[in-house]
Amino acid sequence: MAILAMQAGASGLRALNTRLDVTANNLANVNTEGFKASRVNFEDLLYIERNQPGVENGNGDQRPTGLYVGLGVRASGTQQDFTQGAPIPGNGPLDMLIDGRGFFQVQVESDLGDGGIAYTRAGNFVLNADNEIVLANSDGRRLQPTITISADADDFAVGPDGQIWENIPGQADPQSAGQIELAIFANPAGLSQVGSNLWVESAASGTPITGEPGTENFGPIAGNMLEGSNVDPAIELIELIRTQRAFEMNSQSIQAADETLRSIAQLRR
Repeated sequence: MAILAMQAGASGLRALNTRLDVTANNLANVNTEGFKASRVNFEDLLYIERNQPGVENGNGDQRPTGLYVGLGVRASGTQQDFTQGAPIPGNGPLDMLIDGRGFFQVQVESDLGDGGIAYTRAGNFVLNADNEIVLANSDGRRLQPTITISADADDFAVGPDGQIWENIPGQADPQSAGQIELAIFANPAGLSQVGSNLWVESAASGTPITGEPGTENFGPIAGNMLEGSNVDPAIELIELIRTQRAFEMNSQSIQAADETLRSIAQLRR
């Protein structure tokens, strides 16, 4: 049944094309702060059962194996790798790295994230025109809970416990401008990716648990540092070669099935 072989080979090409897209996206984000690499998981499709195992013949002997013909493969999902990326020296007082578990919380539109909150591992924060701490991306998302630096502060820094300390002229001791809170999830791989270095809660991720950095299961914050992408270019390039070779083999199986059908068609002449 060359038709089944062609269909199985075509399903392999579709699945491998998905893996190629994911690998290309990983490589494209090799320098994106807080980016987490993804991998594609595959699963086989339904099988045609031509003979059932365990069937008895006239002598009472059982068939030891069955006869099944598979119908191909499909991409079952993408799985994110949440291992921590390499630390990168920052160049601003609000550059932050979470050394361990946790996500920063930022404000988004209510229709984008549950409760108007999204989550990120990117710690490249800056101040906006209102002296609020915001994410230094294309949309400038506000850090949640909102923290505002005093307009007359001449310096500020982030502590390992998430406290923002600012120096006010005329005051001997640093003053607290606010407390950063982190969020963790039972299943971070279930978070929905929405772009701009953001994830949002989903039914698979579970509800967020919030807390202060450095307490219980929350990692401390390293100031003036950033978390780099956890993409390993060597692994991704190897995966790229494997995908290309598998693509070629599936193409050859389609070509072989086509030649078989051509031979059968020529038998009529």
